[in-house]
Amino acid sequence: MAAVELENLRKTFSLSRGWGRNRAVSEIIAVDDITLNVEKGEAVAFIGPNGAGKSTTIKMLTGILHPTSGRASLLGLNPWKSRRQLAYKIGVVFGQRSQLWYHLPPRDTLELLAHIYNIERREYIKRRDVLVERFDLAPFWSTPVRKLSLGQRMRAEVAASLLHAPQLLFLDEPTIGLDVIARQELRDLISEWNQNNGVTVFLTSHDAGDIERVAQRVIVINHGRVIFDDKVSAMRRQYLGSKILSVKFKQAAPQICLAGVTQLKRTEYALKLEVNTRITPIEAVMSHILQAGSVADIAIEDPPLEEVIAHIYSQAPLSS
Repeated sequence: MAAVELENLRKTFSLSRGWGRNRAVSEIIAVDDITLNVEKGEAVAFIGPNGAGKSTTIKMLTGILHPTSGRASLLGLNPWKSRRQLAYKIGVVFGQRSQLWYHLPPRDTLELLAHIYNIERREYIKRRDVLVERFDLAPFWSTPVRKLSLGQRMRAEVAASLLHAPQLLFLDEPTIGLDVIARQELRDLISEWNQNNGVTVFLTSHDAGDIERVAQRVIVINHGRVIFDDKVSAMRRQYLGSKILSVKFKQAAPQICLAGVTQLKRTEYALKLEVNTRITPIEAVMSHILQAGSVADIAIEDPPLEEVIAHIYSQAPLSS
């Protein structure tokens, strides 16, 4: 049984303009016949521009909205017909909406959630202690949420969402507003829980780092339709044939003039180049560089994932 199964899922909204005889009703298609499966234990990024249909899809998956047509199954349950049962099997974290009690410390919030989910006391203590250790909650365990930093609060948010041992975790912009270190810490924790505990992760984010560090698979949605569904590495290969080459020289950096090679940055002893591998293979560029000067260090990187995603959006056809 897959964790998430969607078949021809569709959601439309009616938009009314004017009054009386001048009233006109039009149909807005938010989600347009989405079909996909997410296996148990997968970590999937579900991404798209604003207005693509991400939030509407997630609201249907969590039972908040009913679809216009189509079928959905989460862990064998219909999300809008079995919402109460499903609540015990899924966890949800919204980056801009807190499930923590603002004036209470994380300690008290987890106690309250244990009662809400009817967790047996001994089992609760066991899970709580694991979460406190793994998410490093001890330093602010008794501090009211209103006094926590955003990074601390988000660690507590994710920990709270895992207290009832959900099989499927929805994360909506979990790192929004966090600094670089806090973002990386949270990504590592989510990835660890996915890999070590088998929790299926369904992530939405505009942060390329979230996608690269947490997800193995990417589903791109635009205009309510899935326009890409594959591994992160496959997305890079298919949509952007370029590499970033950083070279440090022992002497003054030479001029590099090759077809398909663009100089991004230059200092006295270093060059940063973008190589279009469809025009000139990376091996040919490296060979030319090694002949042009005495190289101290060389590094090859993929371009930022933001560029890949933007390229996908520009190449995808509009829905009819």
